[in-house]
Amino acid sequence: MTALAQPQWSKLRFTVHDGLTVFYRNLLKLKHSPGQVIAGLAFPLVAVVLFGYVFGSAIPIDNGANYREYLMPGLFVMSLTMSIAGTLTVIAKDNGLGVMDRFRSMPMSRAAVPFGQTAADLLVGATGVVVMSLCGLAFGWRAHNGFGMTLAGFGVLFLMNFAVSWVGVFLGSVIKKEETASRVGPLLMPVTMISNVFVPTSGMPDWLAVIAEWNPVSATVGALRVLFGNPGIPTGPDVAWPLANPVLASVGWSVLLLVVFAPLSVRNFNRAGL
Repeated sequence: MTALAQPQWSKLRFTVHDGLTVFYRNLLKLKHSPGQVIAGLAFPLVAVVLFGYVFGSAIPIDNGANYREYLMPGLFVMSLTMSIAGTLTVIAKDNGLGVMDRFRSMPMSRAAVPFGQTAADLLVGATGVVVMSLCGLAFGWRAHNGFGMTLAGFGVLFLMNFAVSWVGVFLGSVIKKEETASRVGPLLMPVTMISNVFVPTSGMPDWLAVIAEWNPVSATVGALRVLFGNPGIPTGPDVAWPLANPVLASVGWSVLLLVVFAPLSVRNFNRAGL
């Protein structure tokens, strides 16, 4: 039994070691792209000011709640969801330059490249969330349910970030060309806009409200509002299941995305000629 288990353990250690090497390589690439880092850190401040103050003055919230407290969970999710555009562009660029072919020719784990990319995305996303949290605190946002629930909220957020990053890796491996990837990224904007990020879904037309209510973005935003104790939690018998059970729905969506896109991403990396 030990003889059978040992190769599996060695394979896992091999994958983790190579994945960390690729993870470190991706972080070093950021060192040579200061503009990308600055833009990523500036986005939270711009988003809080633009959406919180410019749009917020025209959007009333039930019971006269603070719009910036309503908005911050949505901005957290939107910023990490939109990072999918950067992920697919990086993977497509590496494919176009032949970097992936070079990786395939090396004696390394087949899962190391997508794992290293998604791990780097998670670290970069966490850094952006820290900056956005500080901006939110400066502009009046608060988490009201204590340290444990706040930690759980960020856990749900980073789980979704990790799952979405695998979707970006898969799309990048399919698109293959950087120019095409850069044009596809903005097309993902409706995924975040047709949701409860900025406004409640109850005010949307029925057909659009159904799409927004079952959007994974809406479930994650709802989960953060529940765990942080922020306004905008829908109640009543007519509330759709994902918004009535947002934590469970968000975790379920994240697990589903991981189960589907992680194996597909690794399979695409293994295929020659991509």
